[in-house]
Amino acid sequence: MNTELLASLVGKMVKVNRGGPESRTGKVLYGGDDHFALLTEKEGVVYFNASHVKSITQDLQSNVEEASEESMEFMKEDTLGALFTSLRNQQVIINRGGPEKLEGFLDNVNDDYVTLVLQDEVVRLARFHVKSISHNTNAKDEDSSESQESSNEQSSNQESNQEKSSSKKSKKRHRSALYLDEMEGAESGYSK
Repeated sequence: MNTELLASLVGKMVKVNRGGPESRTGKVLYGGDDHFALLTEKEGVVYFNASHVKSITQDLQSNVEEASEESMEFMKEDTLGALFTSLRNQQVIINRGGPEKLEGFLDNVNDDYVTLVLQDEVVRLARFHVKSISHNTNAKDEDSSESQESSNEQSSNQESNQEKSSSKKSKKRHRSALYLDEMEGAESGYSK
């Protein structure tokens, strides 16, 4: 894809590729020298390597919301290499699906490959084979949902401990009240 074609598609609704795991529909936000940014409904902004795009289909009948582009944050880098450098030290998704999909921490970038740290692996992927890349917004959601679950679990444990403590106190009160009643009864019986 050349830069003139990508520039002419900015702001338009398109379908990238005709099918398969790399096919996405969305609004073109920006066209660089060798890549472009596409705003998708479900995944947010996805950056596509133009050399791997087989086709772009323009949807002539869709109504595009003009304001969403201005409020949307995305990276306007001239080259794919500069984009990779900007995404360093962030959680990313490389390639959209199938066996080539990778989700992890983008650790290092050089002219030949990118280094991605997964849970217990370090993957070096040739830069040429990166078809698309995006921020992994799910990683933030998972982290926040895990912390939310942990917080809920802690508050549940605290409530449970408070209930146990209050039931012990009420048993103690109950026992001591009975003891006092017995003592009063014993005293009253003794005084007779």
